[in-house]
Order: sequence, then C-alpha cells, then structure tokens
Amino acid sequence: MRQWTIDAFASGPFKGNPACVVEPLDAWPDTGWMQTLAAENNQAETAFLLKTDDPARFGLRWFTPTVEVPLCGHATLASAHALFSEMNVEAPLLTFETLAGPLTVRRDGDGLEMDFPADPPRPVEIPAGLAEALGAAPGETLAAGYLLAVMADEATVRGLAPDLAALNKIGGELASGGPGQVIVAALADAGRPYDVVSRFFAPGCGIPEDPTTGSAHCILAPLFSDRLGRRILRYHQAYPGRGGDLECENRGARVLLRGRGFTMVDSRLRAGPALG
Repeated sequence: MRQWTIDAFASGPFKGNPACVVEPLDAWPDTGWMQTLAAENNQAETAFLLKTDDPARFGLRWFTPTVEVPLCGHATLASAHALFSEMNVEAPLLTFETLAGPLTVRRDGDGLEMDFPADPPRPVEIPAGLAEALGAAPGETLAAGYLLAVMADEATVRGLAPDLAALNKIGGELASGGPGQVIVAALADAGRPYDVVSRFFAPGCGIPEDPTTGSAHCILAPLFSDRLGRRILRYHQAYPGRGGDLECENRGARVLLRGRGFTMVDSRLRAGPALG
C-alpha cells in the first residue's frame, strides 16, 4: 500500500505543511488502525481516501497524531495533489465526502483550488489568561471553530513563543472546536507580498503549532475580506522555518482556498490495514 508525504500550501519543497496521504482503499480500515498510523507518521494530518463507484469522487478522513478532525485544508489539498499528480486521475473536478460535507478541488494553473465552507467569527471578550499564555496581549478576540486573537502588527505574530500548556486550557467555552486551538493574526507589514500574516497553535488536538492551516483560513478570509473590502486576499502563515502561502476568495457562505502541493516522499506501507 502506497503513501505519499506532500508539502501543501507551499511555495516550494520544504515549505508549507506536510501531510501524509494513503492511497484509496476499497473499505474504511478500523478507526484505531488509522489513528495508529497517523501517530506513526507524526505529521499534522494523515489523510485516508475511500474509493467510490465514481472515479472522481472519494471518501476522505483526516487524523492528527491524536484525534480525527472534522475539517482539514492542507491534507485535502495534499489528497487532491496525490490523485492528480501521483495517481493520474483524469477529471476536471474532484469531490471528497467528508465530515464537513462534500468538498471539491479543481486544478488552478500550477496549483489547486478548494471550495470550503466559510466559518465567519464573532467578537468575544478576551478570555482570562490568553495574553499571559500567548506572551502578548491581543487587541481583540473572535471565535468560530477556533479562537482568533488579532494582534497589533506582524512582528508580534512572528515573535510569539506561547505557553502551550496554558493555551491548551483556553477557549473551550467560546470556540466550537474546543479548547487549545488558537489562531493569531495581524495585517501584514507594508510591502509584503501578502495581506495577512497568521500562526495557529493547536495543542488541543495534539499539534503544538500547525505549519499552514486551511480550516483557519475559513475563519480568517470572511473577517479580513470584510475589513479590507476585497474579496481576494493573500495570506502567509508564519510557521518558523517553513511558512505557507495561500490565496483566499471570500464567497459568502463558501471560501475558495488556492495553493500548491509538492510531493516529497513516495513510500510503501508494509503493515496492512486492520478492517473495521
């Protein structure tokens, strides 16, 4: 059974966010086996694909090293990249059946365009202990699937070194995804090739810091498109040493996420799946 490691939302190799993608299976394996393989891979997500009668339609599930998640952008992009580039699927559009509903991906020049549900955030009071946990005081906080802390400037976002144990206890009463999942964001410095800079800390789902997070941009895109009065914006997720880049188009109830994938590893699993 083949597996690929793909850098998603990347400007080149060793950038963006790595995801493992397992080749499509005829039936879902046992959930515990999928979780164990995700822990073995130890990437932010491992994606599992399920064949259907339609060669352009697949089941898709995502696992962090510790939990199954309801929505994941970079591992969806990685899955589509694997199908198009490694398995030579000939289709103008791929559809994935997921816990978040049907998600579609199409080719977009050298990259891919994903159609995801928007998750507009609402303003909330700054939670007690958040500034101390982050090591900097946000100007405001909002909540949707994740808690979002808006900072004064790009330097503050880039310089954060949060207390992850403290952060893991914050936001559960506000964010629908539970505690310990916090986006920090700010408008980019003048002259940058992007409009918004962010980071995403997710100890609540076993990821200290995620390199590039598609689902976070389902929250960021509605907010900053409204504030800047532009439907299409460029975003940079400033994970130290890597960084990820994507373009987001706000479509109201949906967000189009555009980015590139690069295959880094082509491997074979020697322990077959346990069937559920």
